[in-house]
Amino acid sequence: MTSSSLSQPLRTVDAVVVGAGFAGLYMLYRLRQLKLRAQVFEAGAGVGGTWYWNRYPGARCDVESMQYSYSFSPELQQEWEWTERYPQQAEILRYVNHVADRFDLRRDIQLETRVIAAHYDESKHLWTVRTDRGDEMVARFLISAAGCLSAGRVPAIPGLDNFTGKWYHTGNWPHEPVDFRRQRVGVIGTGSSGIQAIPAIAHHAGEVVVFQRTPNFSIPAWNRPLSAEEQQEWKAKYPEYREQARKTRSGILYDYSQRGTFDVSEAERQQEYERRWRRGGANYTHAFNDIFFNRDANDQAAEFVRNKIRSIVKNPDVAAKLAPTDHAIGTKRICVDTDYYDTFNLPHVSLVDLKATPIKEIVAAGIRTTDKTYELDSIVFATGYDAVTGALDRIDIRGRDGRALKEKWTEGPRTYLGLMTTGFPNLFFITGPGSPSVLTNVVVAIEQHVDWIARCVHYMQERTLNVAEAKGEAEDEWVAHVNEVADKTLFPTTASWYTGANIPGKPRVFLPYVGGLGNYTVICDKVAEDGYRGFLLQSAPAPAPAPAPESESESESESESESESESESESESEDAVAANRL
Repeated sequence: MTSSSLSQPLRTVDAVVVGAGFAGLYMLYRLRQLKLRAQVFEAGAGVGGTWYWNRYPGARCDVESMQYSYSFSPELQQEWEWTERYPQQAEILRYVNHVADRFDLRRDIQLETRVIAAHYDESKHLWTVRTDRGDEMVARFLISAAGCLSAGRVPAIPGLDNFTGKWYHTGNWPHEPVDFRRQRVGVIGTGSSGIQAIPAIAHHAGEVVVFQRTPNFSIPAWNRPLSAEEQQEWKAKYPEYREQARKTRSGILYDYSQRGTFDVSEAERQQEYERRWRRGGANYTHAFNDIFFNRDANDQAAEFVRNKIRSIVKNPDVAAKLAPTDHAIGTKRICVDTDYYDTFNLPHVSLVDLKATPIKEIVAAGIRTTDKTYELDSIVFATGYDAVTGALDRIDIRGRDGRALKEKWTEGPRTYLGLMTTGFPNLFFITGPGSPSVLTNVVVAIEQHVDWIARCVHYMQERTLNVAEAKGEAEDEWVAHVNEVADKTLFPTTASWYTGANIPGKPRVFLPYVGGLGNYTVICDKVAEDGYRGFLLQSAPAPAPAPAPESESESESESESESESESESESESEDAVAANRL
């Protein structure tokens, strides 16, 4: 607490939302529908979350644009025009800003503000939230929309401070153009962001040195402009398509095969792999229905891609280094690229195998490995994120008895449905650990979570309940179920950021729910239909709100807003009105 907070009342709202990306914006929209007062805090200087920060060259979504978009507003779906099959970062950011403006969301969003602490007061059943700008606010509900891929990771390589050039991280790219012309650029990392950035950087740089620790499988995007006719076909069938997508494993209308790998002949298998390769995108890994479960089947699909790499990359030694052999295809995030493998045929692009010659240190002139020093003008870290839990770990979140969330999750995150965790009442996670999240079209997963949270809060409003918490036994059962389902697949066999393996000291647990979005949604809906089975919902004393002093104009505006809200609520029952206030 600051000393000033002790001398004046804290501002009180119904809900604080952390983050103003796809999740935070839609959560704010739904909270307003419930006539709740919400405050969104966003660390960036603009909305957009991932798409605000990730401005690196080549940044593009690997889900097709007609599907990587909100479905909650039929009007929004019809009016927005996408330009490409796979949208660029700038186009997605324009879309998100359009949504923020169209639904007048900005007035409840405070930008350039990072939430640094949130402590639960058991006596008042309220959260006190503190930001890096000195804001302190009290709320009944705390909702994390901080994102699964928002906590960027720069590896602890000795000597970075000694480098005399410039360095960048793909997840926190400058907003002004970066000119790599005639520069010697080192790129560390060949995951999704590296695979997108390397070809784009190579178009301009004088020399590109790629430092690879582990190769990844990548499928060509075959990106292209979207015709008006193609968009109109989607828009005419949007309700049907969206409903179908929600029932799928990944929330995407892929061509999901119903055949096993060895149900067909070798010739038919090769023909199907080729068809998927020519179609492009992550749809490739659904060529047969056993690729994620049977290692022999997976090896067949993987070898086809390795053969493609060998046929594209002219230098056999480089091709061998780029062809993954240490993990099952799809058990690390499958990448979608434009000219990635072709880029290594360019004379000014080279590959350094860090397993053979690891980086020893960064020196003033560049990067020194065990066998030589590479002189560089710029270094690009495409080294990923502390995924799923990293953004939450950076906030001092304390629940019952002052216990820190990070302490509770020392051996790995524990949630019920990925939505709540025992001991932290009224704290909701959007796409939290233990939910499908990063294994899905995340916009579809976000809408499912936000709608479930809104439905739960509305249920509480109708019954004058104001405290929700996951029960311990329900959490235990869900954690066991998440692990059981994962163990039936090939995912846990691979050291990846899905298991936290990219972060030194992070517990090795499988972070998302691999049972599929469609199955997961059925489970969540059944829990709600059963009166929120596994959750403790109760009524607790509610202290009166005490807004902090504001400017005269802000006070008048707020009074008018409250007056309108009260008039709209006159037809509601007395209990429902009471539940709408703290």
